[in-house]
Amino acid sequence: MKHPTHRQSACRPTRLCASISASLARRLLVPAALVLAAPVAMAQDPQEKPTTLDRVTVTGSNIPRTDTETPSPVQVITRQEIDRTGKNNVAEYLQTLTADGAGSIPKTFGNGFAGGGAGISLRGLGAGSTLILLNGRRMATYGLADDGQKVFTDLSTIPLDAVERIDVLKDGASAIYGSDAIAGVVNIILRSDFTGAILRGSYGLSGDSDGDQRKATLTAGTGSLAEDGWNAFFSLDVGRTDAIRTSDRRGRKWIGTGDLRPWGYDIDGSQFLAGAFNGTAGQGSSPTGSVYSPDDSTITSLPGCAALSPVSPQDPRGGCVWDATRFRDLAPEEKYANVFGRATFAFGDSSEVYVEMGYSKKNTTFRNTPSNISGSWGYPGGPVNANSGPGAIMLGADHPDNPYGVPVRVRYSAFDVGPRVTDNTNEFIRFLAGVKGRWGDWDYDTAYLHSSTSLLNERTGFLRYSAVQCALSGPSCPGGMWNIGQGAENNPQSLYDYISPTISARAKSELDMFDFKVSRSLADLAGGPLGLALGTEWRKTSNSLTPQTYTDQGDIIGLGYSAYDGTQNVYAAYAELSAPVLEQLELNAAVRYDKYESGDGAVKPKVGFKWTPAEWIALRGTYAEGFRAPNPAENGVGGLAAFSRANDPVRCPDGVPAPGATQADCGLQPVAIITKPNPDLKPEESKSYSLGIVLQPTRTTSITVDAWRIKRSDEIAQGDTDAAIATGNVLRDSNLLNGVPGTGSILAVNTSYVNASQSTVEGVDVDVRQDIPLGNAGDLRLDAQWSHTRKFERTDGGITHEYAGTHGNCDVTNCIGTPKDRANFGATWSRDAWSLSGIVNYIGRMDNKDERGGDYLSFYADGTPVEKISSFTTFDLSGRWNVTDALELSASVQNVFDRIAPLDPATYGAVNYNPLHYSGAIGRYFTVGAKYTFN
Repeated sequence: MKHPTHRQSACRPTRLCASISASLARRLLVPAALVLAAPVAMAQDPQEKPTTLDRVTVTGSNIPRTDTETPSPVQVITRQEIDRTGKNNVAEYLQTLTADGAGSIPKTFGNGFAGGGAGISLRGLGAGSTLILLNGRRMATYGLADDGQKVFTDLSTIPLDAVERIDVLKDGASAIYGSDAIAGVVNIILRSDFTGAILRGSYGLSGDSDGDQRKATLTAGTGSLAEDGWNAFFSLDVGRTDAIRTSDRRGRKWIGTGDLRPWGYDIDGSQFLAGAFNGTAGQGSSPTGSVYSPDDSTITSLPGCAALSPVSPQDPRGGCVWDATRFRDLAPEEKYANVFGRATFAFGDSSEVYVEMGYSKKNTTFRNTPSNISGSWGYPGGPVNANSGPGAIMLGADHPDNPYGVPVRVRYSAFDVGPRVTDNTNEFIRFLAGVKGRWGDWDYDTAYLHSSTSLLNERTGFLRYSAVQCALSGPSCPGGMWNIGQGAENNPQSLYDYISPTISARAKSELDMFDFKVSRSLADLAGGPLGLALGTEWRKTSNSLTPQTYTDQGDIIGLGYSAYDGTQNVYAAYAELSAPVLEQLELNAAVRYDKYESGDGAVKPKVGFKWTPAEWIALRGTYAEGFRAPNPAENGVGGLAAFSRANDPVRCPDGVPAPGATQADCGLQPVAIITKPNPDLKPEESKSYSLGIVLQPTRTTSITVDAWRIKRSDEIAQGDTDAAIATGNVLRDSNLLNGVPGTGSILAVNTSYVNASQSTVEGVDVDVRQDIPLGNAGDLRLDAQWSHTRKFERTDGGITHEYAGTHGNCDVTNCIGTPKDRANFGATWSRDAWSLSGIVNYIGRMDNKDERGGDYLSFYADGTPVEKISSFTTFDLSGRWNVTDALELSASVQNVFDRIAPLDPATYGAVNYNPLHYSGAIGRYFTVGAKYTFN
């Protein structure tokens, strides 16, 4: 933010000062790492007022300053850096950052609790611990909580063409922005003014000729703040992306099939190959259906497998095996429209009124596998067991598909009903009105913000439990009898309307906020002006989710229950001081008090330093504290019944099948997790540290190395799944091992939200940038970012689990794992009207274990474990040609060499590949675009 005040030079005529001035002239459109030292104050008469300088406000501080390199590590991402990747939205780009980790929410996880949303998880601490800001202020959270628990901000509501830059603050920022900024802050800076008009369009298509993306953007503005005293502009962004079916990738090895037998697995080790008779609770759920004998001693497949499933070879044990990927989307269908507008009006000598308005509407449709008629799930009344016991789904004695003439247990995958389809329609609104300027020696900024999301979640293809029980009982059911398998063609539409009604849920979140902050220079110190910022804030947040139709009664087969409702009022006050006590030393301190109406509150500090012993080198470090109060999904009204995967120590102790069990009982097994809110939860607490060095050995070279550590205690999480299983707090099926009680397959695990764990995450970030002038051949810019996670420990129940470098923690969204290393390397060549960029993206290998030294998560057919998930590297290429001053053409290719994502048989967030490796599932992807500027 520029301040139209009296200006006085504060830099010595050095190479570094020139770099600072150039950075300011480009309005922060270069990485912050290019700027090192604090300015040096000129000599001053003691009677004069403190020096007022040309200043900018950077992410991580409320005090305007004359350089952009603060004690905190900030990655500044320019618009050019985003454009060169070929990414079409903010979320997709941010999820390529090396600091993103476990808990990140991709749009492709359409069957998750937060389907349709997209979030980033800095340091792998979850999307709920990463604070997202738009122009330095908050946004309303997404209507659906991740994992039914963690509220987060949806990144897909922001029009990309309005983005000027993105700042990623990689240390704790609770004292600056709010108590919940535990893992860091992503501040998306939009244009502050614009004159003229830009029309942009693009079209994308995969190498398999699907996944079409059509996008158009119009940005237009008028008025000059300097000459006319006002400016107004808007940016409209509309687009559509077609779905990609998983089965459309059958030519990409394991990507497009659920059958992993060609790669050394057996039927039981293929997570997305269903219907086998393998002794598990879900065995025999196939398109033909299968029935147990009256004494439950055997299970027999009903006829018609050859006509209904093309999988070959079939199950030698008699099951009808089918490929679940036949119905599932690899990428959802999306339709969206985003609009952002801003108007600014100057008044007085140095003040302005500003108004921002944003609106987004997005529709996301995701198809998943047909529903089984059996299974286990939970609701507020407890677990439901449709596999065995009194609640088991039975085929009536008079049903024509029953070969026994008495009621028998039945398994069936409802092929005739079709896929389960989830359709999310989300509307986002943001309104901001404020005044900023200068009053005497003080700069001030105050505003009111209202933001809200309203989401409708509709689902088809799901089965109503009570209706299915009735329709399979026989001809006497009022809704009609359900013929299954090869006889399903005789079913009328009225029968399907009865057993599979359209169900829905509604979610809403709102944010109202008023803030007021001031800043000024107090005095001139040896290294520059002593800066002070003071502020106060009030905000009210509300989150509500109505449960899916019938799930509050436990009456939708296999669909977990999620509901919450609550409101939080938060009052905050903060102060910050920036003290360049010497030419070479800047000290920074901040303190913030957050008070929640629920009674939770805390004072949290942050301190930092930057020491510049020479103009080409600086050392920096910070210490910060934070806390996150429980949200309505955790301590309010409602509950959660979700699904995960866990090891069973009874059927497979120490990785070895128990007597009567098979290798299929080892590795992760699907289970229902039933979690209750806890009104006695305490806030999460955190402490974070960073220590780094910034080097600029030449005018064209910059290097930053930052070590970081975050310790979060009293973490709010579901009670540990493994601990609950070990204590027997589970519901088991009736498929006992050799008749021994308590040895059936696990159906459900009972937990509640608890403050039961502590996490310590630490690592190193490296950022290197080099400009190489090539004379008549143009210019070359090289950059590389590398994040190394040295430790990711979680202590729960006195036991410490180390996840760094492993596939754990699978209790977290997607089960994507925790690779130790992520790196990006970019090169951009430009000459006259041309530019060409290449990006290398690297994700390190992971041990295929639930934790370091823990159990393997999957096994080959011969019983040997799958030891690792391989590293993955892709290369993206893009180019631009300025045909005229007005017309620009562009093209990009993602995953140029068409690399295939490594086989990952353990994750549940995607089919046989890790969601981190999404570009290797889609394959090569082409985008062409044009931009026309109206002068």
